[in-house]
Amino acid sequence: MTVSTPTDKRFRRVHVTPRSRRRFAPSPRRVVLAALAATCVLYGGYRLSGAALSSGALTVTRMTVSGNSRLSDDDVRALVGGLQGRNMLLLDLDAWRQKLRSSPWVADAALRRVLPGTVDIAVFERRPVGIARLDGGLSLIDQRGIVIGPFGPGHADLDLPVIDGLAAAGAAGARDLPVEEERAALAVRLLASLDADPELAGRVSQIDVSDRRDAVVILKGDTALVRVGEAQFVERLRSYLDLAPALRERVPEIDYVDLRFGERVYVRPR
Repeated sequence: MTVSTPTDKRFRRVHVTPRSRRRFAPSPRRVVLAALAATCVLYGGYRLSGAALSSGALTVTRMTVSGNSRLSDDDVRALVGGLQGRNMLLLDLDAWRQKLRSSPWVADAALRRVLPGTVDIAVFERRPVGIARLDGGLSLIDQRGIVIGPFGPGHADLDLPVIDGLAAAGAAGARDLPVEEERAALAVRLLASLDADPELAGRVSQIDVSDRRDAVVILKGDTALVRVGEAQFVERLRSYLDLAPALRERVPEIDYVDLRFGERVYVRPR
């Protein structure tokens, strides 16, 4: 009887004796040449970087200014006068940006390098929206209620309302005078709402925010105090203008008009 056995198809690893590798031992001459080559590369890089740092194209010789209105170009350049003659690659632009922000008129700024030798400065100025009566003087405030600085003859072109009641209790000083945040926020909201109605905004002469929940407005050519609360400023002021002729017929001398209670209008005679 013949017995057939299955062929073993499993892969058998071939046993190969690996060759022993030859260890490479560099000659002293090759070591010296490699060291000389590395030294040359390092020296060349050093000379190249030195030439780059001393290049006239990388020395600040010019500053361009944009975005400024109240500040002149020379005013802006004076704030960063130390930039002139410095190497552009070594500038800490954020530090120079902070120098620009030291001006009360500069809300923020951006600087960028422009070859050859130019630093471009973009200024974002504060926008004055009112004249605050603070500590017996007048100061400009911006759209965030921040005091910019004293109001003076150089600002005669600004037709802005006078704002009372902003100062925090017991405060003294000029630009650093503490402003009560809630009152400032009320004044800013009122002024921001008037942006949608420039004609009405132009008629607002004074604003009082001594009561942080009740803004009081005086319109040009009128002596009545118009109490408009803390919302719906435009609607309430327009309502007063519509009602004013009829109110004057009944009450010739008005102390204040209170418009905070919907359709009911309260009038107090002077």
